[in-house]
Amino acid sequence: MKIFEATGDWCRGAVRTALLGMLATGLGTGAASAADALPNACPVDGCEVRIVGIERSGEELELSFNSNFSPDVSKNHFHVWWGERYTVKQVGRNAETVHGVTQGRWHRHDDYPQYITKGAASTSVREGASTICVTAADRNHNIIDVQVYHCVDASSHL
Repeated sequence: MKIFEATGDWCRGAVRTALLGMLATGLGTGAASAADALPNACPVDGCEVRIVGIERSGEELELSFNSNFSPDVSKNHFHVWWGERYTVKQVGRNAETVHGVTQGRWHRHDDYPQYITKGAASTSVREGASTICVTAADRNHNIIDVQVYHCVDASSHL
């Protein structure tokens, strides 16, 4: 299983985007957050999302994300799944047609920066899995880049 690690270029881009968002907020109405200033379109380097925190939320997990785009389910958004159950190639509608693998189950959403697991990402359907993963998907629920995803061990929170 590949675990995405942020590169220096991505980090610089994320910092630049955050700074631009803070500047826009400071000059604008002041009501918008830095996340609101992020575009939904993928930057030149591609859409990237990372899990930066995990906490218990009742029977579920609350994940904190850091992304270089603003998710919207009708556009680019996030897919979350249990890593021991499926590979990144399986968690999009293009699993069979593009990647030649059986389509798995994932939960699509645009909750940002906090998300509570539910649906196919719920702790109740993990079947012993302890690795939670996230990647970017497009409006058709196809994985944008199967090389860019992030997984973390959630066992200490289960």
